[in-house]
Amino acid sequence: MDKTGTAGNKGPGIRSDVWVAVSPAQSGGIHIDLKSKVKALFGRQIHELTEKVLRFFEIENAQVVIEDAGAVDFVLAARLEAAINQIIQTNKEFLLPQLEENTTTTKKDDFRFSRLYLPGNSPKLMLNAGVHKPNGLILDLEDAVALSKKTEARFLVRNALRNLRFYGAERMVRINQGEHGLEDLEFVIPHFVNMILIPKCEEAGDVQRVVERTKQFLQQHKMNHPVWFMPIIESAKGVMNAYTIATADPQIASVAIGLEDYTADLGTRRTNEGTESFFARSMVVNAARAAGIQPIDSVFSDVSDMEALAENVKRSKALGFDGMGCIHPRQISVVHENFAPDAAEIDKAKNIFLAFREAENKGLGVVSLGSKMIDPPVVKRAITTIELAVEMKKLDKNWDSSEKSTNNQN
Repeated sequence: MDKTGTAGNKGPGIRSDVWVAVSPAQSGGIHIDLKSKVKALFGRQIHELTEKVLRFFEIENAQVVIEDAGAVDFVLAARLEAAINQIIQTNKEFLLPQLEENTTTTKKDDFRFSRLYLPGNSPKLMLNAGVHKPNGLILDLEDAVALSKKTEARFLVRNALRNLRFYGAERMVRINQGEHGLEDLEFVIPHFVNMILIPKCEEAGDVQRVVERTKQFLQQHKMNHPVWFMPIIESAKGVMNAYTIATADPQIASVAIGLEDYTADLGTRRTNEGTESFFARSMVVNAARAAGIQPIDSVFSDVSDMEALAENVKRSKALGFDGMGCIHPRQISVVHENFAPDAAEIDKAKNIFLAFREAENKGLGVVSLGSKMIDPPVVKRAITTIELAVEMKKLDKNWDSSEKSTNNQN
């Protein structure tokens, strides 16, 4: 065997990653050529893990080149396995022990104000992302990964689901389109992913195929934890089929819109004002509400303009969205702050809820506040507002704690 398998990233600007080249040999054992700035401190650990991975795949003789830029164990293991899979065919997986905190489940109606996209082949952006306290972290296998890197990204995302600290964020993965996306599921479903994002959905079948394959993998691995789905609508056809997409399966917890691809499909330019996407966003909100799930808005692509982001979030909230995507950690606090109920909304919600409780205690079938009658949907909305305010308070406390922790470490 004279084939060499390579995986990972190297060169200027690469951090928390590693590039490996594995060349099987006929004899001579395992020879490792390690280049690393931390070789004196972690060289032995890198050697031991490398040998452990190779022997797991029954490779006893090989030349291995490693260019390390501060990779943690799960990243090195993923890169080695990706390289080895280019050389030999195997059904085995080298898995480090899974963090207990990465086996928690989430609920269908959990708050999802913010979700932070992380390129699935860039570990440096993953490692501390959770300290910024988004509601969800998305390990992205689709648009954020170059075509030539998609296969090796699967190994990294799989290991991240097991060994990355999410700091309480929901564990999400955006898969690829079509058959490639169905193949992605094999790498994520058995490792306690909470939610699958399904890109470029145009009809119910796009969702149903993913759901069915997910059920097959759960059954195959004898797992029964809930996996939720977020279809992303990104075309005119998808917008017109929004309700059938939103109701394609009971495991759909939310439906999102992706405005970059949508406006490209329309042949128009995306603007901050959003007039070109008003119809589409309204369709998605109405479809989601009719289906009883969460409508989630698109990302805001200008990471430098926080004022424009805040205005965009306010418009999003006014349209009825429950959250939106983020492409930079600095956007998270702005999203949370502007989706949060203001003081007037909270006071009104409290008064409605108290009037409802008082009427209930008196055995009254009619609830009134002042001269206005209050119907059940209004009460439900008031309760949601109070729950939202409580959740935002928790996020603020968590943010303060993580900020103090980060400052103390520095």
